[in-house]
Amino acid sequence: MRRKLVMAFGSFDIIHPGHLVYLRKAKAMGDRLIVVVARDSSIEMIKGREPFFDQKTRLDMVGSLKYVDKAVLGKKIAAYKDRYSILMDYRPDVIVFGYDQRVDPKDVKKWAAKRGLKVRVVRAKQALNRGLYKSSKIRALLSSI
Repeated sequence: MRRKLVMAFGSFDIIHPGHLVYLRKAKAMGDRLIVVVARDSSIEMIKGREPFFDQKTRLDMVGSLKYVDKAVLGKKIAAYKDRYSILMDYRPDVIVFGYDQRVDPKDVKKWAAKRGLKVRVVRAKQALNRGLYKSSKIRALLSSI
């Protein structure tokens, strides 16, 4: 019997309690959690800025979390629409996105269906104080020090 594989995506630039809750909830949706950490170039393309920590550091940090069975770098992408091509490598049963990720779960489900993937796509609910646990706010605070 195949174990249920869950994938979660993110930059994970500055790991905070909100990330921990997101990943713990993602892990609870299956047996194995693979987390895709965005490449530096993808963050620059999608967010229009450089990450605070480089991709190797972010990958190591995410990979060290107890809820994460495997952390992988996202694929190098030429365009925003290519960012889900990694799904074909792992063929997850469930994909979980954070409450604030700029993605439409319906679009991802359609993308996957066109490629023969049967996958459940879930958006995690906001779990903690948004005003306190948000990477952009923590980044701004660190930059002001």
